[in-house]
This record gives sequence, structure tokens and C-alpha cells, in this order.
Amino acid sequence: MNARLRSAVVPAAWSGYGWAAALVGAATAATLLIAPYVAPANVIMVYLVSVLVVATRFGRGPSVLASVLSVAAFNFFFVPPHFTFAVADTQYLITFGVMFLVALVISDLAARIRAQAESAQRRERRTAALYAMSRDLGRARGVVDVFAASARHVADVFASDVTFLLPAADGALARPAGAMDGFDPDASDRNVARWVFEHRQPAGLGTTSARALYLPLVASRGVLGVLGVRPADVRAFDVPDQLHQLETFANQTALALERAQLADDAHEAELRAEAERLRSSLLSSVSHDLRTPLATITGAASLLLTEPHVDDDTRRELLESVRDEAERLNRLVQNLLEMTRLESGTLRLQRDWHSVEELVGAALRRLGKPLTGRRLDVTLAPDLPLVRMDDVLVEQVLTNLLDNALKYTPAGTPIRIVATASEGRITVEVADRGPGLRPGDEERVFEKFYRGAGTAQRGAGLGLAICKAIVEAHGGRLWAHGLPEGGVAFFFTLPMTEAPPIVAASTHA
Repeated sequence: MNARLRSAVVPAAWSGYGWAAALVGAATAATLLIAPYVAPANVIMVYLVSVLVVATRFGRGPSVLASVLSVAAFNFFFVPPHFTFAVADTQYLITFGVMFLVALVISDLAARIRAQAESAQRRERRTAALYAMSRDLGRARGVVDVFAASARHVADVFASDVTFLLPAADGALARPAGAMDGFDPDASDRNVARWVFEHRQPAGLGTTSARALYLPLVASRGVLGVLGVRPADVRAFDVPDQLHQLETFANQTALALERAQLADDAHEAELRAEAERLRSSLLSSVSHDLRTPLATITGAASLLLTEPHVDDDTRRELLESVRDEAERLNRLVQNLLEMTRLESGTLRLQRDWHSVEELVGAALRRLGKPLTGRRLDVTLAPDLPLVRMDDVLVEQVLTNLLDNALKYTPAGTPIRIVATASEGRITVEVADRGPGLRPGDEERVFEKFYRGAGTAQRGAGLGLAICKAIVEAHGGRLWAHGLPEGGVAFFFTLPMTEAPPIVAASTHA
């Protein structure tokens, strides 16, 4: 059992009275040796010293016994007639009374000083323990950390097993998941804990047949749970100071638990608010981007239906508008589907060996008409090897990057595509000569629903976020870099972790 707790709980040992008799005996032996050479008053001082030692070491009870024994020994050995308790000279009665009174005063003062010193030491230990617990609780960042810190300090200070009970969804008290290991209360103890929770008063040891003491964890929002303490000594909390300190520990735990729960609630509220903001942004962006191409398609189809004598050139132009806007709708829906798969974790790469040249060509064909009138500078290294990748997703990356360049650059400005192979990876660059990025936007452009400044900001702000997720799923990296001459370049890498297959050249007779 903890020595600090034991010294506070166990009353003054009977050995103190034995030590009192022994010290008086030692003082008597010493005074018998020096009596022929000193006055009786000095003999009395030796006995007073022994009383003082007993009082400071063993407390008030043993010191009173030492005072009585000192007067009796002085009378028996040093007052005529010797070796009897008879008093020939009545003046010695005054000496005995004064000696006894002085001994009692000395013992009382010494006992008070000792009690005050012990009380100060106990207060110091309580303060240090409370400070250490408050410090650890202040560092706790979650409910589990609060339980761990509180249980550790309570178990150390009170030499006890510790458990916590919190109300579950069904109202029953249960041990929280992830809390520090402790004892599991039986049915009787759980009934006591329920009573403590409902009445906000401690109960258990000394009041019921429970094996532990239970205290309510009371905070500003009410009772949050119950702290259970099962000490090694059932008398541990018979001392009021110990019970008061345990209640202080319980109050500190309740405050820290409430703070942790409020922090968790605030975090959940923040997540809900963020989800609602993202949902609103998505609905706003998607509704706008869907409305524009749908309006064009609806207008062209209505005109074709209501005007049967439209000339061939106008009809062809209207049909091309329907096709272009339908392709734009398809890209938007594709981005939404890809983002849904990424968010749900259902994205699965269908890897196979493909050439970068083919994917670049497929992306350019996919954006055929929007690229009309643009100068394309395509530079593909002649030694590009085959890369094991999901060709559909990587083509989506190239398409989104090119579409992003078309959105945010003036018509007629060039777009550059460069692909190289080095150091075990393929690096692809898509650069434009648009307004570029604002300082600090190099990372933000890859956030969902974020759209940089530019002349045309249509789109849901999902394209670059999808590109980043697809590239990272392949084990690569995507980043943006502003160009000194103006514009921005997007780079992404694809690792070459495997050697491409060797295709044997076919021979013809």
C-alpha cells in the first residue's frame, strides 16, 4: 500500500508508548550517572529533554506518558527517601507539580508543531498531486486521454484500482471504449454507481456492501459519469482529508472530461458545417454548370423543331452546338462520378501497359473543337517507355489539365505539352500563357471547389482535385509552378516501378 496513504490512515502505533517508557528509562540511567556531579534542577532538564523527544517523534499520547513516568522516576530515584514514592519534604510536591506541568506544556507544544508539520507535508503532497494531475489533464486532447491521466494519478496517490462509468445510448452506465484498464464493477456495484449518478452524491465503501467508492463526475452541464475507486485498504477513505482530496480529483476529472467532450462536439459541428458548405458549393456550382449547356441544347433543339426550313449551315451549326455542350455535360458528370468514387474509397485502378503518346493523342481528340485555333506545342521524348497505369484515369488527368488551360487563358494563347522520362519516372507538363496563379495558390488550386482567378471561371472546381487524387493513387505527384514569362505549368509524374514488357518484332516472309 502507498506509504503516504498508510501513514495518514493508521492511527498512532502502540509502539510509541513503549518508546516513551524506554526513553524515560534511558534518561534515568543517564541522570544516575551524572547525579553526584549536578544539581537536581539539571536532572529535571534531562527528563524534560526526553519528554520533548517523545512528543516530537510519537505525538501527544506517548509524551503524556513520558511526563508521568519522568515525575515518577525523579521521585523514586532522586528525592529522599530514595527508592520509594514517599516524599519526606513537602516542598518537592511543588517541584513535581511544576515538572509535570512543564513536561505537559512542552509535550503539547511539540505535538502541535509535529501535527502542523505533518499537516503542512500532507497539504504539500496534495497540492503537488493536484498540480501534476491538472497539468496532465490540461495536456489531454481527447476523452480517452482524460481517462488515462486521471486513472494514473488516482491509482498512484490512493493505491487503488480505478474505473469510469459513463451513460450509454440506452441510459445504462458502461465503461467507455478505449479507457484505461480498470476493474469491472459487478451488479451490486453498478447499482451503487447508478444511485451516485442520479443523486450526485458519493457512496460505496462504509455505506453499502459495495467493494469500491463511487463519486459523481459533476460539471457545469450536469453529471457526466461516475468515478469508481477500489483501494487496497478498506479504511483508506476513513480520513476526511483523503476523501476530500479524492473529491477534488473527481472534480478536476469532470471539468477536463467536459472540456474534451465540448471540443469533440465543436469538431463534429465544424465537420457538419464544412460538409454543408461543400454540399452547398457543389449544388451551386453544378446547377450553374448544368444550366448553361442544357439551355444551349434546349434552345438549339427547340429551334430545329419549330423551324423546319432552317438552312443546312444553320442546322449544322446548331447540331454542333448540341454535340459540344453534350460533351461538356459528359465531362462534368464524369468528374462528379470520379469524385464520388474517390470520396467513397471505391476507386480501383485497372493497370495495364500503355504509351504516353497514345494518351496524349486521346486527350487532344477528346477536346477537339475547344482546341481549334489554339497553338499546341507538343514535345514527347522519343525514348518514352510503356507505363503500367490505368489509361482511362490518366487520360482523364490530361483532359482536365487541358480543359483547365482552356478555361483560364485567353483565346489564341499557346498551350505546351511536354513528356520526358528520367530517374525511374515519367514527367508530363501542361503549361499555358494565361494570367497564372496568385501567390499562395500553388497548393490551393488542388482543393475541392476552389477556382482560381481568371477570365472564365466556369466549372465546379473539381477537375484539379480529381487529377491530384488519380496521380497519387498511381504513386505519383502533381504540382503547379508559375512561369516567369506568365502563365502556369502543371507537372505530374508516373513511377516506372516495373520494366515494360519486351515485344518481339514480327517478321514477314
